[in-house]
Amino acid sequence: MTYNVLITDPLSEAGLQPLRESAHLNVKVATNLTTDQLLQEIETAHALLVRSQTKVTREVIERGKQLKVIGRAGVGVDNIDLEAATERGIIVVNAPNGNINSAAEHTIAMLMSLARKIPQAYNSLKNGEWNRSAYVGVEVKGKTLGVIGLGRIGTEVAYRAKGQRMEVIGYDPFFTEEKAEAMGIRFGTIEEVLQEADFVTVHTPLMDETYHLIDKQALKLMKKSAYIINCARGGIVDEDALYEAIVNGEIAGAALDVFENEPITEHPLLTLEQVIATPHLGGSTIEAQENVAIDVSKDVVGILSGKLAKHPVNIPSLPMDVLQRIEPYFSLAEKLGSFLATLTTEFVKEIHISYAGVLNDIETAPITRSVIKGLLRNHLGERINNINAAYIAKQRDIDIHEHKTAKSNGFTNLLTVEAKLADKTYRIAGTLSKEFGPRIVEINHYMTDVIPEGHFLFINHKDQPGAIGHVGTLLAEENINIALMQVARKEEGGDAMMILNIDKPLSEKAKEKLLDIHDVYRVTEIDL
Repeated sequence: MTYNVLITDPLSEAGLQPLRESAHLNVKVATNLTTDQLLQEIETAHALLVRSQTKVTREVIERGKQLKVIGRAGVGVDNIDLEAATERGIIVVNAPNGNINSAAEHTIAMLMSLARKIPQAYNSLKNGEWNRSAYVGVEVKGKTLGVIGLGRIGTEVAYRAKGQRMEVIGYDPFFTEEKAEAMGIRFGTIEEVLQEADFVTVHTPLMDETYHLIDKQALKLMKKSAYIINCARGGIVDEDALYEAIVNGEIAGAALDVFENEPITEHPLLTLEQVIATPHLGGSTIEAQENVAIDVSKDVVGILSGKLAKHPVNIPSLPMDVLQRIEPYFSLAEKLGSFLATLTTEFVKEIHISYAGVLNDIETAPITRSVIKGLLRNHLGERINNINAAYIAKQRDIDIHEHKTAKSNGFTNLLTVEAKLADKTYRIAGTLSKEFGPRIVEINHYMTDVIPEGHFLFINHKDQPGAIGHVGTLLAEENINIALMQVARKEEGGDAMMILNIDKPLSEKAKEKLLDIHDVYRVTEIDL
């Protein structure tokens, strides 16, 4: 199949080579589109690549009926409606590594320019002035840099600041004191960072929790001689509060590469001598623009070729060694979910997934998503995938419970799924063997050994002599061949289960005949 890739922001031509070299992709570059033009172009696109200019709104996503992937050539994805993309099962990927060096270098450049008042002195000189005494700066050696957000870029900034012989104190909710000690920096609360730092730089993503993280109260904690630097995302710093703090002498100044609303050329902050600014240049180096375009292009090519995303944003990313260990379980998990969904007569409201044996010690969230995908697809159709399965389950108030145990009833690994309805619980279990591949080993507490592949009949009946013969005879009359048959019972003369792998589906007439067989009380067809 040939896929259409739409690029709506300027990207490095060298970075687009992975797309252009792929034989199954049609690449269209259309920048500076109006909203109406974007809505028209997106209708035929399978992939959309953007930087920060294009606003990928819910309207755009819903118009893109064929969209499979949205790629952001950069780190931040606040210009993309992640909830809408996830709901539609569209994977969003970014390039988190390509501009790390560029952004870190720009932050240090802004810090040094702020400390030495370089932009102000340059403008003065251009205006015909030679006023050395007006632009006396401060040295950064021995000063304290506070880093809020110790992710990839924040840690790089911290390392570079130490090279300038600065003291560094950092805060990140996902960081630890041990990691900070290993880096040679101090770890503190956000309040301690703001109170102790001579320069504060923010490197967090923009989300609900970080919007206006640096607000009026935060700025009041800073020293009057301190400066703040934002080369991350506009909106992390409350710009109105920052203006008031500088005008009132509560802090000494600021360096801004980003603004809450961009592009912008008129802003009260830009009128202040204590503020220096650049037009969102953090990732604007030749190397960075090429790197992020290459990274996201390769990911898009891979996704459209059926491979897993390397840098997904709306599902958790996993290290390659972890992914290689759990990937073989994805198909088994989805088929167990699909099999179970076919058995249920109502929409499931509670799912329990048990991981036993070696599965007790691995990352199981992606396997759980595969189970949910299999369960929901039977009710909601092909729009359910690994991207939106957990989201759709949450939206429909389906409770998902994971359980882990080392006990596995003699199996090396055992994956058990239970779907709970109002008055009944359906259960299935499977295992994955190096020698024999995937197997279904239990259905509703009946022990089995079934390869989950092909078309199945699942028959509930009373354990009576002749039941197997009657079913075999009827299928023979319908010219349906049986590839596999297993029968299981819990007690003699009680309820029993028959599972058959057959070569083609039953006709409705044949299914009615099966139900007419004495003691057969349920026939379910399952396609794996």
